[in-house]
Amino acid sequence: MNLTFNFIKSVSNIYDEMMENGFSLVYLGEFSHEITKMFTSMAESDMEKQSEERSVQRKVYHVMVETLQNMNKHSDEIRDGKIGSGLFIIGKKDDTYYIITSNKVARKHKDDLENSLITVNNASKEELKEMYKKQIKEGKLSSKGGAGLGLIDIARKTGETLNYQFLQLDGENFYFILKVEINAKKFAKEAY
Repeated sequence: MNLTFNFIKSVSNIYDEMMENGFSLVYLGEFSHEITKMFTSMAESDMEKQSEERSVQRKVYHVMVETLQNMNKHSDEIRDGKIGSGLFIIGKKDDTYYIITSNKVARKHKDDLENSLITVNNASKEELKEMYKKQIKEGKLSSKGGAGLGLIDIARKTGETLNYQFLQLDGENFYFILKVEINAKKFAKEAY
């Protein structure tokens, strides 16, 4: 009986925490193209129910797709040809949507990823535009198949700093956490 009570209490605490932080979707597990499609569909449906402006819906959708693609491209946990476990959260608090992703990154890839994030975060709007054009033109592909466009594009679309953190898992791996914010008021105004 005590185990059942503790389980129910734990579930209740998780529910309260999710409600307090505005989480509408939380997923922990294996990632695939099908799961990405499911998330985007669920998020679109949720935003339509909330009568969110189409311009805001497009921004949130675009950022979701980019963050999930980045997660798929840059995860260093691949088993049987499938991307390993990762965490995906989408929520809205006040007038800000946020998307949080987390996945395993090997020590050997951490510095390059962190340098890319620092460069993107320090760039002006105009510099991001030029970086984007340059990446498209030169098409330099990383060892993971990306051209670095994802992070640049997310920063351009949101106009916000990309918040990130690396938590050390063991001697060779880090848990990479990325949080992207989309200010709904800002983009709803742009539609007018």
